[in-house]
Amino acid sequence: MTRASVRANAVRSNFYRYVIAANGYCCIRAVFAITHLLRTCRGGPLSGHHYVPRVVVVTGASGGIGRATARMLGGRGYQVALLARGETGLSGAAQDVEAAGGTALPIATDTADHRGVEAAADRIEAELGPIDVWVNVAFTSVFARFDDIEPEEYRRVTDVTYHGYVNGTRAALARMRPRNHGVIVQVGSALGHRGIPLQTAYCGAKHAIEGFHEALRTELMHEDSNIKVTIVEMPAVNTPQFSWVLSRLPQKAQPVPPIYQPEVAARGVLKAIDHPQRRARWVGLSTAGTILANRVAGGLLDRYLAHTGFSSQQTDQPRDTDQPSNLWEPVDGSDGRDFGAHGAFDERSHGAGWIG
Repeated sequence: MTRASVRANAVRSNFYRYVIAANGYCCIRAVFAITHLLRTCRGGPLSGHHYVPRVVVVTGASGGIGRATARMLGGRGYQVALLARGETGLSGAAQDVEAAGGTALPIATDTADHRGVEAAADRIEAELGPIDVWVNVAFTSVFARFDDIEPEEYRRVTDVTYHGYVNGTRAALARMRPRNHGVIVQVGSALGHRGIPLQTAYCGAKHAIEGFHEALRTELMHEDSNIKVTIVEMPAVNTPQFSWVLSRLPQKAQPVPPIYQPEVAARGVLKAIDHPQRRARWVGLSTAGTILANRVAGGLLDRYLAHTGFSSQQTDQPRDTDQPSNLWEPVDGSDGRDFGAHGAFDERSHGAGWIG
């Protein structure tokens, strides 16, 4: 490649970045203005109701966002049912909840198994009482080009990341409908609005969650139901997934900067629980910028990600060929270790962030 072509590619990449940033900034300013107007017209905050739950279910509670959310719920003194596959991770999460002042009920569950989710829900109501809030977080993924993902691996990612949310929502609704009361929180992602390379299975599942959420929300609104469903769109988060998700990349996988700590994401989930009337919340300005820029300049983002999306998701270190994978079995199971809430990128992660 000639020096001139290298310079041209650099100029083109910077141009895309500036255009996307400018569009995202303008859209964010518009959102802020509309939000202020609505608050003024209504004479107060958009969320006029503060919901106080007692029994909360968190899936994917053994690590990452689910783990941080469960710990914060314990700090409120709530009874928290913890659902995940890994028994060692669940034990650690239960200790976190109890140490924070809450009551924990860990249940080893694969959310892709609808019968297992139903059995877990029955046990929760029998031991803790009626479920007030259900938070869907559990997921898995494969870091690889589309052609390098086997069909059964693709199905597994979809079963956990999408059908797991469907199964959890179905179990929650079946118990909330007779009481006409409850809140369901879906933990979404900016990647549910904007797909990126090397994560086709995950992005596809997250896009499916968006459609599912919108369709279900309108059904409940049609029924004039008091059950609320809301979604929290997440940015790149420093979770253990980059140490245990199946990867076929040549280098170690990493979140696309800027990176936020799981506690930032958890605060977004708690805000959604407290004010469930909102159809969606966005965590991090990068989430807002990604979603809004994709709406107004999707083609530019395609080109930008084609240039940067491969390198930005990998470090400069070779991937460990012995890295564990949680696609089929948990790496924090009875013979594994507790990974906790944080991943390997603490030094590069933000402990605070905007929540809209």
